[in-house]
Amino acid sequence: MRFCRQQIEQFFRYLRLEKNASPHTVKSYREDIEQFWEFALQHEGGEVHFAAITPLLIRTYLAKLKADDYARTTIARRIAALRSFYRFLCREGLVDINPFKLVHTPKIEKKLPVFLDEGEITDLLELPADDALGRRDAAIMELLYASGVRVAELTGLKTGDVDLVSRFIIVCGKGAKERIVPIGRTAATALEHYLADARPQLYSKWRKEQHQYLFVNSKGGPLTDRSVRRIVDKYVAILAVAKKVSPHTIRHTFATHMLNNGADLRSVQEMLGHVNLSTTQLYTHVTKERLKAVYRETHPRA
Repeated sequence: MRFCRQQIEQFFRYLRLEKNASPHTVKSYREDIEQFWEFALQHEGGEVHFAAITPLLIRTYLAKLKADDYARTTIARRIAALRSFYRFLCREGLVDINPFKLVHTPKIEKKLPVFLDEGEITDLLELPADDALGRRDAAIMELLYASGVRVAELTGLKTGDVDLVSRFIIVCGKGAKERIVPIGRTAATALEHYLADARPQLYSKWRKEQHQYLFVNSKGGPLTDRSVRRIVDKYVAILAVAKKVSPHTIRHTFATHMLNNGADLRSVQEMLGHVNLSTTQLYTHVTKERLKAVYRETHPRA
């Protein structure tokens, strides 16, 4: 068992150091692999080796996930995690074959992204108060909408990653890939107000090791992903929209509004940091649905 644990930890180091996987990905993969391993140990009576995993055991495991009503997306992610893990074991010469290579991944229906219309996002962005925390919150939400960055990318920003003169930010995305994303005047102004007064006021309370993170909490420490979600949740509750809205919804809103107003797909792909164009193309379905709705409402013979 100790041998197995060592190889599992090696895999996580590989994900972090060689694949530049995000902490969220590493955490998810750890949970998926350890959950499968617990199942395998129980099923096989406490003794099992990597090379002893059989197609029958895998089928039994997947059947249990389905019986326990796990979502298709969760099952697909677990298969992907285990397939990646065994690919690593094959590369290291610890097993001869990858038993997950031919495992069928459940077909997942792609859902259209939920987004806010222009009136809703405008109302949301006008909610923060004019105090230190309010100016911070305004800068956060303006930047989310202006750039379409992911939450982890936002919290990873340093003060040196922002150029308010040229109006762009340097974003470190998935796989530690950097990209330059432009921002508008409104977001730049919100950031300027935050950096001039609010951040120094909040950061002055920090008594630990100095840091350069752009967004800070009420005690001056680096803001976490969870804190950003809570901030957005607070204002969404005030807005009382009939949609489930998160920071990622604002990312969807950015992309949808860009395409609705004539931006080309490749540019939006680059700004979002999507590796595959097909991921960005999902937003074109949203714009098509909008056009269909306009047609139905306005054409005499629709």
